[in-house]
Amino acid sequence: MTQNKPIILTGDRPTGQLHLGHYVGSLENRVRLQDSHEQFIMIADMQALTDNADNPDKVRSNVIEVALDYLAVGLDPSKTTLFIQSAIPELNELTMFYLNLVSVARLQRNPTVKSEMQQKGYGAEVPAGFLMYPVSQAADITAFKATVVPVGEDQLPVIEQTNEIVRKFNNIYGDVLVETKALLSTNARLAGLDGKAKMSKSLGNCIYLGDDADTLKKKVMSMFTDPEHIRVEDPGKIEGNMVFAYLDIFATDKATVAEMKAHYQRGGLGDMKVKRYLLEVLEAKFGPIRERRAEFAQDKAAVMEILRQGSLKAKAVAAQTLYEVRKAIGVEYF
Repeated sequence: MTQNKPIILTGDRPTGQLHLGHYVGSLENRVRLQDSHEQFIMIADMQALTDNADNPDKVRSNVIEVALDYLAVGLDPSKTTLFIQSAIPELNELTMFYLNLVSVARLQRNPTVKSEMQQKGYGAEVPAGFLMYPVSQAADITAFKATVVPVGEDQLPVIEQTNEIVRKFNNIYGDVLVETKALLSTNARLAGLDGKAKMSKSLGNCIYLGDDADTLKKKVMSMFTDPEHIRVEDPGKIEGNMVFAYLDIFATDKATVAEMKAHYQRGGLGDMKVKRYLLEVLEAKFGPIRERRAEFAQDKAAVMEILRQGSLKAKAVAAQTLYEVRKAIGVEYF
């Protein structure tokens, strides 16, 4: 590994294609960071199985879809190591060692776990794999001695728990593992098309990176605006208006957006005209990404080879860390 660069570990669960919320929240930053950091990006298929164990086809089929999204946005395999979590068995062994350093009560107190359990309706019957996934994430992070992990605020408790494990391990066995720091996204979470919640696959309020032009148009035209803006001449509200919220994020011509906001607020500007402008903005930005995705999709075998090569590199790095962990514990017998 490049020794003079900070090391990043990040990734996504393959439960569907990636959407504009992912782009704003992480993908755009990852493309930028690959020039200044040693970056490992994981397709977290094992984590996805913690709440999709009865539907492995969903996870397996989406591994290639997530990889296509990664390549389409500009992640370069010569700069960023793309790998599949389940292809690195060393992560599982690290997880087993770390589980001995964490109590069930501590896992149950993790705010991220508690929140996600409530969202999924889990009670006492929560799958053990789901309950302990922060320990698995600690293994993912420490296997690569990542010094930086890009996360949203909701994942900060996972980083905290990772560092607790690192400190406890090092205190018992000696300094082997490296603490990490969270890198928060500079952008707020992107709200969904309906304006009621964050963009989410489960809520069906997403624009996906792979959406074709017609689908993109239909979704933009269906976006939530101001329900009281019935006639063009009526003054409209921009607060909570998803069209203007998206323009604030994606439009580069801020002067035009400001002028449209003022016009909309005083009346005389219709929703359809604003939506058509947003469609132009999104098409200009994401049309080329869609085209690159389609090109990569023509040779999925080549994409899987990228993941295979990346997984081999990741496995070698994780194996070295596991060797150091086993040696420190005293179970490296041969």
